[in-house]
Amino acid sequence: MVMKTVLLALSVLIGSAVAAESPKQVRLVSEEWIDYTNADGSGVAWDVLRKVFEPVGVTVQTESAPYSRAIGLVKRGEADAWVGSYKQEDTDNLYPRWHFDMDHIYALSLVDKPVPEVASIGRTRLAWVRGYDFQKYLPGVDNFREIQRREGILPMLEHDRVDYYIDAQTEVDYVLEHADQPSRFRRSHLTELPLYLAFTDSERGRALRELFDQRMETLVRSGELKPIFQRWKQPYPFSADSQPH
Repeated sequence: MVMKTVLLALSVLIGSAVAAESPKQVRLVSEEWIDYTNADGSGVAWDVLRKVFEPVGVTVQTESAPYSRAIGLVKRGEADAWVGSYKQEDTDNLYPRWHFDMDHIYALSLVDKPVPEVASIGRTRLAWVRGYDFQKYLPGVDNFREIQRREGILPMLEHDRVDYYIDAQTEVDYVLEHADQPSRFRRSHLTELPLYLAFTDSERGRALRELFDQRMETLVRSGELKPIFQRWKQPYPFSADSQPH
């Protein structure tokens, strides 16, 4: 009986210590995507991630940086996770089981180009923003260019330097909005890719990843995230019986 009492006391002490060491803040960094991860902390993704962490006492701190720099901040331990990674995009980081959204991937081209298909698009000349690594998620890709800024993609298409520009729907629409003659271009849906947080490979990262998965399981089953997507007029990526990808 004495031994059981001692063991119980020890387990309580250990549990208290673990609780005390649990992160009270999560530092998230993302490229600035309009109405998704705005620099002022607004946007559908920031609202979803606050709903994941803040009800259980973990404050979300947001930061904006270009995508490749966001990855570097996480690798150096200056942020806990970057937002919007594809699964196992970087093997040096920790990925949760649950995604928090789906990326709707589109190809932008001149209207005189054939309508692209996922199975054959790898045989064409492609371009995307540096760091996005779409060659990992589209089959047979061996001819692609990485650009630093989206502002230069329309002239590349117009002068036939590439056949298709690959990006998420919101970013393709952003590029298209800046065209003098939008009717010259066509956007084509290609595929859907789950979006993840990529956490630092550390004890802190593991603790935050575990908490994220626990909370996402709860929120997906309850449907509590749906009003956030509705408020931002974004497609809701889950159903009550959704499973991690």
